[in-house]
Amino acid sequence: MEIMLESKYFEIVASVVVFILLMIVRAIFRSIIRKHAHKYDLDAGQKKYANKFFNFVLAILLFVCLGIIWDVSVKGLSIYFASVFTIVGVALFANWSILSNITSAIIMFFNSPYKIGTKIQIMDKEDSVTGTVLDITLFSIQIQTSEGDIVSYPNNIAIQKPIKQLK
Repeated sequence: MEIMLESKYFEIVASVVVFILLMIVRAIFRSIIRKHAHKYDLDAGQKKYANKFFNFVLAILLFVCLGIIWDVSVKGLSIYFASVFTIVGVALFANWSILSNITSAIIMFFNSPYKIGTKIQIMDKEDSVTGTVLDITLFSIQIQTSEGDIVSYPNNIAIQKPIKQLK
């Protein structure tokens, strides 16, 4: 009985320590994102997307750590996880551009050559787009052309094309 109580005590203390450590890491990430957004004068929406992405990653890390600490048996869950990962894998393979767009949005946040309000030209052979950046979302860049049209340009394509900043 005493060994069982010591084991539970260790699991509770370890869980609290992991939670506190991840909160510290979260605060560090938020600080880095805030400083980067301030340094490059980025939109609050971009900062929000980056924070959500890192919060999601940290939540997954927390659940994995807690599962290890509490010795959660994955024997019964292995079939469930295999099925879920198979379905997700097929879905992501079928829609690889969704994951690619989100990854590109994170890359553009930390290495942003332009921001909202910047006049740019995306140089694509037949489909060049020139206009002012209205918004940068997780999936696309919204550009307003000189004719007033709003063009939604996918992030994964924009990151592969040369982008010229206009004055």
